[in-house]
Amino acid sequence: MSGSKNLSHLLGSMQPELHDEVFVFATMSERNIPDSVTPIMQFSEAEGTTIIAPLRQLEEAGLDYEFPCRMVTLNIHSALDAVGFLALVSTRLATLNIGVNPVSGFYHDHLFIPADAAEDVLAELVALSAEHRSMI
Repeated sequence: MSGSKNLSHLLGSMQPELHDEVFVFATMSERNIPDSVTPIMQFSEAEGTTIIAPLRQLEEAGLDYEFPCRMVTLNIHSALDAVGFLALVSTRLATLNIGVNPVSGFYHDHLFIPADAAEDVLAELVALSAEHRSMI
């Protein structure tokens, strides 16, 4: 059940989907994540546990957070060891001066992008996919 490693296939077949919810990043001790906060991602580092969770949940819990963002799911099953896919996507967004925080799941790659740039990012990713569609 491994995903695609073919860069042209990944780029030409991806179907970027912009999610409605606004997410934020926060850091805390893993044992201090309130029950009312349901992270969609958490990652343990030496300094603390990073979570990505809905903005409204962290506000309601009175927790500090950073980077209000939207999530774009690339909707193509990419292999975990695919080479260049996220690099090319990130580089393309960098030409628009838009930073991206990518997260790879088993099936898909997800991009956390500034909330105020969401529509521009989606349009750029759709254009990027269209440019590579003829190569598959």
